[in-house]
Amino acid sequence: MWKDMFVMGLPLAEKILRPIIVYLFLIVGLRLSGKRELAQLNPFDLVVLLTLSNTVQNAIIGEDNSVTGGIIGAISLLVVNYLVVRFLYDHRKLEQLVEGQADVLIENGKIHLGHLKKELITLEMLASAARKQGFDSLSEVQKCVLEPGGTLCFIGKKPGTEDLRHHEILEHLGAMRKELALLKEIRGEGTA
Repeated sequence: MWKDMFVMGLPLAEKILRPIIVYLFLIVGLRLSGKRELAQLNPFDLVVLLTLSNTVQNAIIGEDNSVTGGIIGAISLLVVNYLVVRFLYDHRKLEQLVEGQADVLIENGKIHLGHLKKELITLEMLASAARKQGFDSLSEVQKCVLEPGGTLCFIGKKPGTEDLRHHEILEHLGAMRKELALLKEIRGEGTA
């Protein structure tokens, strides 16, 4: 039993190299598939990512099902990811090449349909993402940017809720001041 759990069926170098190769392949593959795949998942995208992970599982572990082999594979993935992120942090131009650049989907309230088509985002998907961020419709959006990591960032045309509340409170205070001044005036006239 212990031998099956902890003795690896593959050489150590192969256990380390397999996850590195799969990691690099997936980075390139996800980059080529577009930013939308990273954050704005529809059911089809989710199925692809889940089956993709299952498909590459054997490529990572090979014919070795030992606990030790799995731990070494996982550590290899974590170390490679750390090294790649660290390397890209120090090399901004290469990071932009790997991650891509932000794409403006709405600017000054105008929707760029060509950009949506390039990123494979429908108007319905964009409207749904806007609703998730508190907008009733795309007509309320001043600007929308698809970030390199796949996040959609919306900026509204109208002031935010806090700004509206602040303005409303100031109006109420102004009205109360007028009422107090009027009451003082009435009391002053009534006692004289």
